[in-house]
Amino acid sequence: MVVLYTANKTVRHPEKAHRADNPIQRKPDWIRVKAPGSKLYKETQKTINDNNIVTVCTEAACPNIGECFEQKHASFMIMGEICTRACAFCNVATGKPLPLDENEPENVANAVKKLALNHVVITSVDRDDLEDGGAGHFVKVIKAIRNKCPNTTIEVLTPDFLRKEGALEMVVAAKPDVYNHNLETVPSKYLNVCPGSRYFYSIRLLQKVKEIDPTIFTKSGIMVGLGETRNEVLQLMDDLCSADVDFLTIGQYLAPSKKHYPVKEFITPEQFKAYEKIAYSKGFLLVSASPLTRSSHHAGEDFAKLKAARLAKKI
Repeated sequence: MVVLYTANKTVRHPEKAHRADNPIQRKPDWIRVKAPGSKLYKETQKTINDNNIVTVCTEAACPNIGECFEQKHASFMIMGEICTRACAFCNVATGKPLPLDENEPENVANAVKKLALNHVVITSVDRDDLEDGGAGHFVKVIKAIRNKCPNTTIEVLTPDFLRKEGALEMVVAAKPDVYNHNLETVPSKYLNVCPGSRYFYSIRLLQKVKEIDPTIFTKSGIMVGLGETRNEVLQLMDDLCSADVDFLTIGQYLAPSKKHYPVKEFITPEQFKAYEKIAYSKGFLLVSASPLTRSSHHAGEDFAKLKAARLAKKI
């Protein structure tokens, strides 16, 4: 279980420290994973460390880190490891962020080249302290990767850029191949799960990406097991379809610690399969729904599937 402290013993989640401990539920067999530690895993970790890179794989305590690092896959988290928001589900540290690292775009590009990535996912912490929410930094990272690795396709997973006028347009103009922004959960859970965000603002953000550049694939993901109802999930699917989102991911929520929002239910593989079938029937080009599905898991393979699905739809 992830602790609430960082390596230097400072409080990782100060806003959660006063909360009573939630009981930790035993995970069902279908979401157990092997502990990482192979030679390839360590090589990937070394490349990341040598380039002073932060990954969401580590910071968000992703259960798939062993599998991805062994395949030399990683999702890079830019703009530091401290977030300005305090979502109840998230393991990323909360607090006052450090200034942006001007060398980060080049460092990320170097790591992409070293790992020989065909497809890379770039995400970030929320940076509400910045005038543009960090949009300009996203653009610099995209340009640095394109300059050093012109054949690598780029997927961005951005914050909502709430109250940051022109930020979304800036990132879209840099023409990432995939624009991802996660809804995280159904509207009724926003107040307790991600109080700093606004559900319909995020829907509109995804819709605007397609309005500005219809060639960019759009993507969003949610967690289940937070106490949402089936009908709420189906309504969320309809909302994303109305925004012309191409790709939906659905995965099981796992609490990073006893202080985080508790798991209300472990959704069975059969239930995930049912969600996947319904989502396809509603018109998504691609759906990934399973207990261990995460937004950036198998992103490269999924991008190839997205392109094939769009081409098949046109024929």
